[in-house]
Amino acid sequence: MTATPRPVGELLREWRQRRRLSQLELALDAALSTRHLSFLETGRSQPSREMLLRLAERLGVPLRERNALLVAAGFAPVYPQRPLDDPALAAARRAVDVVLAGHEPFPAVAVDRHWTIVAANPSIRRLLANVGPAAARPPVNVLRLSLHPDGLAPRIVNLPEVRRHILARLRQQIDSSADPVLAALLAELAGYPAQADDHREPDPTDVIVPIRLASPAGVLNLFSTTTVFGTPIDVTLAELAVEAFYPADAATADALRAAADPAENSVAELPVR
Repeated sequence: MTATPRPVGELLREWRQRRRLSQLELALDAALSTRHLSFLETGRSQPSREMLLRLAERLGVPLRERNALLVAAGFAPVYPQRPLDDPALAAARRAVDVVLAGHEPFPAVAVDRHWTIVAANPSIRRLLANVGPAAARPPVNVLRLSLHPDGLAPRIVNLPEVRRHILARLRQQIDSSADPVLAALLAELAGYPAQADDHREPDPTDVIVPIRLASPAGVLNLFSTTTVFGTPIDVTLAELAVEAFYPADAATADALRAAADPAENSVAELPVR
């Protein structure tokens, strides 16, 4: 069965409401009349290609969904979507590999929009050496690896805090992107066994949520940062992110350096869709 295409006006209205904007607010920001915007949303008027891209920009619509808006309005997509191994993205892929390798001996991983691992440095592979097959089934998902009972969860000392942070972050991403695959992932992760204080709301005063990971060298204290490509015009690059982990104390830094193997410096690809 083929789903019936949704009208472009309906999609525009949904994105506006998702961004919690009134018609007046969006019309003022996009330099058009409220009446015109209302006509676009109800289908009484059809947007031009330029108008549709302007509205999508003001609404912060992801590139993948901007293409969907264009197709719904009868236009061709404007943002290419190529696999990461496409020759046109070779420079970007090399840049990702350089970032991952350069972060050694600390863990770093590249993920796509669904948190599927695209590439990882050796330090990540060392941390994941003992995870079970249920958590590491292809395509390998970094959030599943973190929270699955067969994954890192038994080794995360502050699991309730980390779990709340991951689920809250995933909910925000779903709210922003309306991605059904992420919604299914959230339902899966939320169904994993929870501890007694797992359901408290995240503390809004927390600047950084660390991850405390038990290891043979003691408890590793880590925090992470996320790096994305600036102003990408390719769907794949727009959805690619590098999650880099840093030691939160000197003992963790020393333990990670001691575990590093000087002969192991290649960036590894993992199974993806």
